[in-house]
Amino acid sequence: MSWAGLHFDLQVISSDRPEACELEPKLNTRKPRILYLTPAWPGETPTGVHVRSINVLRALQQIGTVEAIHLAGHVETTGSPALEGEAKPAYRIPVTLRPNKGITENLRWALDPKSNYPFGCCVGPEAVDLMHRALKEFDVIWFFKARSADVFPNTSWPRSVLDIDDLESRYEDSNFSAGGGLVKQLLTRRRQFAWKRREKLFGERFTVVSVCSEGDREYLTQLGLPTPVHVIPNGFERPTGEPDRNVTLPPKIGFMGPLSYFPNRDGIQWFVKECWPRVIAQVPHTRLRLMGPETDGALKPHGTNIDGLGWLPVPSEETKTWSLMIVPIRVGGGTRVKIAYAFSQKCPVVSTYLGAYGYQVQNGRELYLADSAEAFADACVAIIRDPQKAARMAELAWSQYLEKWTWEAIYPSVWAAVEDCIKRGNPASPGLRPLRTPSSVARI
Repeated sequence: MSWAGLHFDLQVISSDRPEACELEPKLNTRKPRILYLTPAWPGETPTGVHVRSINVLRALQQIGTVEAIHLAGHVETTGSPALEGEAKPAYRIPVTLRPNKGITENLRWALDPKSNYPFGCCVGPEAVDLMHRALKEFDVIWFFKARSADVFPNTSWPRSVLDIDDLESRYEDSNFSAGGGLVKQLLTRRRQFAWKRREKLFGERFTVVSVCSEGDREYLTQLGLPTPVHVIPNGFERPTGEPDRNVTLPPKIGFMGPLSYFPNRDGIQWFVKECWPRVIAQVPHTRLRLMGPETDGALKPHGTNIDGLGWLPVPSEETKTWSLMIVPIRVGGGTRVKIAYAFSQKCPVVSTYLGAYGYQVQNGRELYLADSAEAFADACVAIIRDPQKAARMAELAWSQYLEKWTWEAIYPSVWAAVEDCIKRGNPASPGLRPLRTPSSVARI
């Protein structure tokens, strides 16, 4: 099987926004061939992971010839309708489950940070052979998520970028902080220990690492990574125009996200149990609107005035009617795309501090932040009772979003990671022609 058969047909569509012409990467390097591997492809589940995956790919299109591979099978899908207008990957590498069996393999996973397949899944020998050939034919290999590299046998990848949307050890640390029984806490600490030891080896395995926030960069630096760590924030696609708010009565508090994802499910269950009774006690007719895969099924929490909407193809039509969006996340790693989405819609937000992690925001400025049930509920009520202040916070958040969290604003961070990778590694094809900087925004 030749790599030519894996070529991804990329279409460049000119932007109708004048500022797109100014979004040119300042790279004085040759046009690289980039192999992009991702477990998340549009059309599976419209989640934050997919938003990041496709937009990083779009950024890479601007500076190189990109060939994309979908590692299919090791990210759970929810059966959501496909996203219209998105192309399909030229090739999918099947991924199969390979869970640890028995005491010996489980001990190896916990104690040996170089053991293979830490996520419990792998690819076949043909895919491994293809990747060995890729090392000779591509100037940059971009792994979206650590598990994209870890479905292959543990190895070092020259001229590679590892793009991490969340760190497993930090996820486990937040899981520990969320509480639980003694056995659960001991198992969580064991997993955190194992993942942290693996993360310390990123510097040996990849040329460049990128993360979603300054906090995650500082964390990896403290682990002693010799590899440069870049920050590529999460964001959301800029609306074609200024958002049109149409807040309705009775007030609506909204939540968005698939409930198959544990941090979402845990967060909304906590909100419904601990916060929601406090809200409706003060504003009795308020409704809680849940949007996203599984929100209208068996995972939907039960309670007064709670509506499960399921997956909506045009979420903005719903969110523009909300008084506020909640981000009650208590467990997780990385940053939440739903924050950037809310800012892009000028929708007021109440979030836990973890939910807004990675965004440079302050309580009472762009949004309200609260971790206790009482404070979280009171913040929701405050927005409903003072919509003028809420609108001012949302306006400031919108301004920050335009400056920092549109994908057009984030693209240069992607380009910088590629430039750094090329400088630190020898290109596979030294004769590549000089890079022609783009004058339009590429879309798949």
